[in-house]
Amino acid sequence: MTDLWQQANQQLRELVSYEPGKPIEEVARELGLNPDEIVKLASNENPLGPSPKAVTAMQEALLQAHVYPDGGGYKLRTAIANKFGLEMGNIVLGNGSNEIIEFIGHAFLQPGDEVITAKHAFVVYKLMATLFGATTIEVDDPGFKHDLSAMAAAITPRTKEIFVANPNNPTGTLCHQAEIDAFMAQVPPHVIVVFDEAYYEFLEEPLDTLKYVREGRNVVVMRTFSKIQGLASLRIGYGIAPKHLADILQKTRQPFNANAIAQAGALAGLLDEDHQDRTRAVNKEGKQFLEALFTRLGLEFIPTHANFILVKVGDGDALFHHAMKKGVILRAMRAYGLPDWIRVSIGTMPQNEKFAAILEAWLPAQGVA
Repeated sequence: MTDLWQQANQQLRELVSYEPGKPIEEVARELGLNPDEIVKLASNENPLGPSPKAVTAMQEALLQAHVYPDGGGYKLRTAIANKFGLEMGNIVLGNGSNEIIEFIGHAFLQPGDEVITAKHAFVVYKLMATLFGATTIEVDDPGFKHDLSAMAAAITPRTKEIFVANPNNPTGTLCHQAEIDAFMAQVPPHVIVVFDEAYYEFLEEPLDTLKYVREGRNVVVMRTFSKIQGLASLRIGYGIAPKHLADILQKTRQPFNANAIAQAGALAGLLDEDHQDRTRAVNKEGKQFLEALFTRLGLEFIPTHANFILVKVGDGDALFHHAMKKGVILRAMRAYGLPDWIRVSIGTMPQNEKFAAILEAWLPAQGVA
């Protein structure tokens, strides 16, 4: 039999597929647990569920499921543009904001190009760069925060893209406006800067990266409906870019990449400010509870600007497996080079308290607390 690897793109050989947080159903099957009693704190999902208005809109959209979706996403793109004082031509819809990363790769990456990221940034940036044969330059991030000055200094003629996740996943750290402005002043025109702002709705003082879009800079701002709107299963996100850049990205998009149910739910969720306010309130309460817990237990953690917390527990894999057997799904951080850490999503108070009880009972046996 012919070895297909001789014909396949060789960069795929060493590519490690992205591993999402374990689904509740899978854990229930593997461990014989009741799925209704399992708490998932692994994927930074909205613990309140989807926007109720989005649910109603999706139910209505199902009645037209036999009809192809609006391939141009007119209503949703217009609503997003209106919200931010832009034009529909600035908005590109994606099957999740992850697909926007792929669009940018299709448009601008060639084998031998370079992509710059922070060392502890979302692993999909590197995966996508590898997929297109590009090299990822991972810049050290002291304190788990993007070092924007060092990232700017790493730019070469081969640099095509720089990813700045802000707040950053999985660390929850934030680069402030003055740092971003100083960084952007150093970026040459041939580099596409991608601000990944999946968690921007959780910021108490939102940043303004859209000003670079308005200035016509080669910038893409990525946002999603997966988090605060609670629509992760719909896979719907968007990129905001100057029209000259957005037009290029549109050419890389598959027809009907954003389905009609997702568009309907996203449109309603975008306008549901009450649900977003409730989500922020629950997140703030849970954040204060978990940070107080970790402080009391003497655990190192990274103060967060998002809806998750990175905490050092001694053996992240061990706690991940132990907690899963107890019905709580966490996220071990070995894939990010942080085997001593876990990332825990902020849930409702009963969910947070269940995790806290498991953690407090587990730590003494590990010699951590």
